[in-house]
Amino acid sequence: MASLIFLTSAPQTVEEGSGTWVGISMLRAAIEALGHQVTLVAPPGSSHIGFNLHARSIVRRMNADAVIGFDLDGVFVERRHVAAIKGVLADEAQYERGISRLALSMQAWLEGMHVRRAERVIATSGYSAERIAKFYGVDRQKIRVVPELIDLGVWERALRAAPIEPGPPRVLCVAHLYRRKCVDVLLRAFAQVGGDAVLRIAGVGPEKSRLERLARRLAIAERVDFLGHLPFTRLVAEYRNATLFALPSVQEGFGIVFIEAMASSLPIVAARAAAVPEVVVDESTGILVPPRDDTALATALTKLLDDASIRRAMGSAGREHVRQFDAPVVAQKFLEAVGADAKHL
Repeated sequence: MASLIFLTSAPQTVEEGSGTWVGISMLRAAIEALGHQVTLVAPPGSSHIGFNLHARSIVRRMNADAVIGFDLDGVFVERRHVAAIKGVLADEAQYERGISRLALSMQAWLEGMHVRRAERVIATSGYSAERIAKFYGVDRQKIRVVPELIDLGVWERALRAAPIEPGPPRVLCVAHLYRRKCVDVLLRAFAQVGGDAVLRIAGVGPEKSRLERLARRLAIAERVDFLGHLPFTRLVAEYRNATLFALPSVQEGFGIVFIEAMASSLPIVAARAAAVPEVVVDESTGILVPPRDDTALATALTKLLDDASIRRAMGSAGREHVRQFDAPVVAQKFLEAVGADAKHL
């Protein structure tokens, strides 16, 4: 049995902007289900600096086969450890503006220090690995790639329990509403889509007010529902009742929402950018279009809305493709990447 320590100061709710916490929690549960021990060090209410100074003293007193610090957390740890990067903050920062960009840039400075000090680095995609090497000056050979995960058993049970809601075809978008998610491009594309389809956008973020104003200017406000933050059961119900999933983001270190969509047998429309092509297989599990091209995006949306046979084929392909991201599979890969697999102890 391996003994691991996880360090994270990520907000412990999705509403606060942390899908990271969900991913870490699922990974912890999956590793424990394989018979290993994971101690989570995540004191609430601390700043990044405060947390990391506190975590350094805690870790010094603990025994473990491996210490894993997520993103910038673990930057001050004195013992050998692994940096697991969920989002390359320096890459995210270049797509934002104002306070969001300043905050990300400051955090990226610490994240860069962290990965350079770590014995090994884990990225969620080949794209993220290249970004880490470029922005933080880390040898690419030091970086291992382990994808994000989804607990398909939990997801399937939640889908079966979700109510079926009648109504017009639904295009679903799930995202934290930052500029890099390009939800404005989706709105412009949807304005070009005929028929009675509706667009449902789940998520909160600094762009929400601007996007609502854009929907009114495009005269599609009555066809667009901004759902805000949704608890898990309501979110799964949105996936179950959707006709297709769309998110034209230009910056994704992985894109957990894409595997959620595939687990829900939904065809996907997305931009051919960042890590997306590593997750969504073009013309198989979805349609990839050029970044920020609302006309191409509208064409793809219309194609899927008009053809149920293509939707069924892509949904079925996605449901098969997503099995490689199931929690037990990814947890085993993670253990091997950090060198804490029980077979090697």
